[in-house]
Amino acid sequence: MDEPMESPLVFPCDFPLKIIGKNEDDFETFVVDLVKEYVPYLQPEDITRKESAGGKYISITFNFMAIDRQQVDKIYIAMSAHKERILFAL
Repeated sequence: MDEPMESPLVFPCDFPLKIIGKNEDDFETFVVDLVKEYVPYLQPEDITRKESAGGKYISITFNFMAIDRQQVDKIYIAMSAHKERILFAL
């Protein structure tokens, strides 16, 4: 059995998370609600948005204090269940 990979991050730490998807009416609300399930202390000032030059895509960036690796892993696992909506996350 493989051992879990050790994280280069030292928790708690500031964690920037960028999620990119199609610029549809409810995409921003969708991803904010998704992230807030795991980061309930997220504040409006922790969230920024940027549309692509043509307006077809949008990136939503969350800057928050990540408590531990499990929290971050849960967010990425939740996002992977929505591959049809979330095109890219980093």
